[in-house]
Amino acid sequence: MNRSTRACVAAAAVLALGACSSGGSKETTAASTSSASPSVSGTVTVFAAASLQNTFTQLGKMFEAAHPGTHVVFNFGGSDTLAASIVNGAPADVFASASPATMKTVTDKGDAAGTPVVFASNELEIAVEPGNPEHVTTLQNLSSPSLKVVLCARTVPCGAAAQKALAAGHVTVTPVSYEQDVTAVLTKVELKEADAGLVYQTDVKGAGNKVTGVNFPEAASAINDYPIATLTHAPNAAGAQQFVALVESPEGQKVLSDAGFRKPTAASSSPSPSAS
Repeated sequence: MNRSTRACVAAAAVLALGACSSGGSKETTAASTSSASPSVSGTVTVFAAASLQNTFTQLGKMFEAAHPGTHVVFNFGGSDTLAASIVNGAPADVFASASPATMKTVTDKGDAAGTPVVFASNELEIAVEPGNPEHVTTLQNLSSPSLKVVLCARTVPCGAAAQKALAAGHVTVTPVSYEQDVTAVLTKVELKEADAGLVYQTDVKGAGNKVTGVNFPEAASAINDYPIATLTHAPNAAGAQQFVALVESPEGQKVLSDAGFRKPTAASSSPSPSAS
């Protein structure tokens, strides 16, 4: 083999090696890209039950700190009202409900992306004025005609739970008003416009010295599980997934636990088909 032939063979070998190296680099880059978490930016809109306002506001700040350039916008309210807004086309990325029944409204319409996950549970408590001047000690006390009692509307998760607890205790209550979410019930007691109201334990804890809480055994029959889901038509799908991941993370669960929420009671992470 002459010098010219050897040079051609060497050149061909170098080109072949370069081609192999280039292909390997592309495969490595592709694998790395596919395994990376999705980038998050822009606004993440979260529809959440009113009882989640304190905890989710805190989680929103944590999310923004972890993802610079993002902004979490919340719409807090009665879960039934929020669910109705979602199925009617309101733009939102995440829905966190105070009951599987209201989440089912969304899943039945195909507006939840995937299976909702139950991330917390909550139990009712009687909120009374500081110091309990009316001496409310039992659920049965709420039937007194001299007591001004407020309840959540029956269609709202806290209202449905209240009715279940009252039925368990065979107690009949004639409230002075039905409110559209648990925050409104708590506010009535805080402003001394009501003597007592059925709210969640987390609401009593969050109110500090503005109210006094009274536990009652019938509450154990009306514990609410809280499911969360990303939404099918989420304008910010990547942001929705990352916010739900934060809620489920140890950091998110600690925020909820510190506020008085309990671990989920549901045996399954998805709402029961018969929860309506």
